[in-house]
Amino acid sequence: MSILGSAWFYWALGVVVGLPVGIVVLTELHRSLVRRRSRLAGQVGLLCNYVLPLGALLLLIVNATGVPAGDTAVRILTTVFGFLVLVLLLSGLNATVFAGAPEGSWRKRIPVIFLDVARFVLIGAGLAVILSYVWGVRVAGLFTALGVTSVVIGLMLQNSVGQIVSGLFMLFEQPFQINDWIDTTTARGRIVEVNWRAVHIETGSGLRITPNAVLAGTPFTNLSRPAGAHELAMTTKFSDADSPDRVCAMLTRVASALPQLLAGDIPMSEPLGDAEYCTTIRLDSPADERAAKATFLRWIWYAARREGLHLDGADDDFSTPERIENALRTVVAPVLRLNDSDRASLLSRARIVRYGADEIVEYAGQVPAGMTFLVSGRVRLVATTDEGLDVLISTLDEGSFLGLTALTRQPNLASAYALEEVTAVEIGREHIEHLVMREPLLLHDFGHILDERQSKVHRTRRGEATG
Repeated sequence: MSILGSAWFYWALGVVVGLPVGIVVLTELHRSLVRRRSRLAGQVGLLCNYVLPLGALLLLIVNATGVPAGDTAVRILTTVFGFLVLVLLLSGLNATVFAGAPEGSWRKRIPVIFLDVARFVLIGAGLAVILSYVWGVRVAGLFTALGVTSVVIGLMLQNSVGQIVSGLFMLFEQPFQINDWIDTTTARGRIVEVNWRAVHIETGSGLRITPNAVLAGTPFTNLSRPAGAHELAMTTKFSDADSPDRVCAMLTRVASALPQLLAGDIPMSEPLGDAEYCTTIRLDSPADERAAKATFLRWIWYAARREGLHLDGADDDFSTPERIENALRTVVAPVLRLNDSDRASLLSRARIVRYGADEIVEYAGQVPAGMTFLVSGRVRLVATTDEGLDVLISTLDEGSFLGLTALTRQPNLASAYALEEVTAVEIGREHIEHLVMREPLLLHDFGHILDERQSKVHRTRRGEATG
């Protein structure tokens, strides 16, 4: 009866029964959260392995054995317990509120530096409560001492503190986010890190470290906002003798084929006067600007020469009679079964053209104006499936030819892309038809090749071919 009437008995009984039950429940909950890959698994593990056993130990020591709460050992255990509870609350708040925040929400947009500041404030407040209630420290006096010390430290580190404050104000406005592209007076690139002191900008030629105070005090442009609105303006110069409409059409056609072009957008070219032209190209991202500029300049070099235009006033003297005669003899004659008189008749009607790597040689849906015979380089034929995927049909090497549908007046079913710089001979439809019609076997071979290519394209579109 004396045992049942003692207060320590019920405390001990509660710990003996409650601790195992709590550990079992928390262990099963932890395993379930781990299987579901929940962010709260770590917090439940901390509660099960440290907070609950330490709390039970404190209850036994203080309420069951009667050790005074002011004992040094009890104070140390209470301090550790309070610190663990503080860590548990902070980590649980971060896991439930911020870690699982959806993209675009206000919780996801809060800069990490603000979370660090809030975390330090909460830790300071928690430690102040522990020191006040457990150790009896006069917190008001401590804050006064810290205030005086902070003033002295602030005077010593005013430049660094000013950068931190400037960074906090700038980040509070959220003018940019990680992976945004910005253009400042000293750097242009992608933001990869923002910390207390500086913003790290990846420029392509190195990492530019810009102090927050400098960035907050100078104007800059966020190239990533609004998304998909970045424009690349390319200025080119042609000869005064070139027709402006032909030049604009060529520039727009080349820009429309750029892989970096914003989906659904149509580039625009316009004359600026003095034989200069501006082509405006909208891109998916500022990160594509360098590649788009390099590809555009490379492709218009080839396209201008094929169109007979004079980029930067330059003439193209590549298609010489000697090159044409050699190409007719080595490439065209074996395909069309030409004799010497046939080659002589085509000498003034053929021309040598060049295409840059990845440039489109023939478009799907286009009716070719003639046949193209490959003198050097390779071309890949690509068809688009019903799902919008590009699938390789075949690869054509030197000596192969394109444009068979020119003879039947049918549009191409596949697009042709240059794998590298391609040199080819182009001959118009009207100059080839009479040569083909007089050769029944040649016409039969062409029909067989055309049927084979078209059937392969149809199989690919139905998903029966894999490339």
